[in-house]
Amino acid sequence: MSVSTQTLLQIGEVKAQSGVPVKTIRYYEALGLIQSKKRTSGGFRLFAPDTLIRLAFIKRSQTLGLTLQEISEILAIHDQGELPCPEVRQTFQTKIAQIDRQIEQLTGLKTQLQSLITAEPSANAPICPIIE
Repeated sequence: MSVSTQTLLQIGEVKAQSGVPVKTIRYYEALGLIQSKKRTSGGFRLFAPDTLIRLAFIKRSQTLGLTLQEISEILAIHDQGELPCPEVRQTFQTKIAQIDRQIEQLTGLKTQLQSLITAEPSANAPICPIIE
């Protein structure tokens, strides 16, 4: 079933409806995250309305900490007609482990900084007695 030109959206319309800048839309297209259906005689990209759903998915995925590479892999599974939920769960489990490591590192840094604040600085440090 072909999509008529009347239902296709120009890139400016996609920008207006999605809130995604034109430059980003072009970048996502270059990465293969989205595809224009065709071009006008003037060379303007035309996108199917479902591109808006895909852009919303990309934006939401990024807010959850997914990289464009991870999003691309998820969309590739979807594009093959499968639900990518098992892969998404695994990716989230990996992200949670990374976050736990970051929290541990930041907690250690916080403890170190707190001890520096309360320590008596050395009077003969050349730059800043608290740090040295």
